[in-house]
Amino acid sequence: MKLLIEYLENYDKSWGELGYKHADDSGFDLRAAISEPITLKPGEHRLIDNGIKIEFEGPFPLDDNFIYEIQVRPRSGLAAKFGICVTNTPGTVDFGYRGELKTNLINLGTEDFVIAPGDRIAQAVVCPVLKAQIVATKAVNQSTDRGAGGFGSTGSK
Repeated sequence: MKLLIEYLENYDKSWGELGYKHADDSGFDLRAAISEPITLKPGEHRLIDNGIKIEFEGPFPLDDNFIYEIQVRPRSGLAAKFGICVTNTPGTVDFGYRGELKTNLINLGTEDFVIAPGDRIAQAVVCPVLKAQIVATKAVNQSTDRGAGGFGSTGSK
């Protein structure tokens, strides 16, 4: 399977083409395709252009039940050092989406964070998706170990 990348005008070619930094990396970095620095204040979130469009190209096992997506995730260093995260982690880029990729960043840290043009701000991971057949029913079976227990129902220890 190939991932075709169209570089847009706001992606500076001097940043180099996107790709995996190491042979065993799960994701490749997405850059801030911006013309001027952006400051994210603590608690602030912004949609940051990535300057690319994508398309999946086969061959791959694709039928009505199986597709791919890109998951946009925080870069671990930015999250650990500065509290910079992706608000909808993981952000999903659907198989058929053909617009510009953008990353919705949030500053969960305590200091202003400056994003410079070309900064690596997130990572993209290609993931398979198995689509379920949605079937209406009168009632779901509740006789499981968990049952209807929701958030926090299993305790903290």
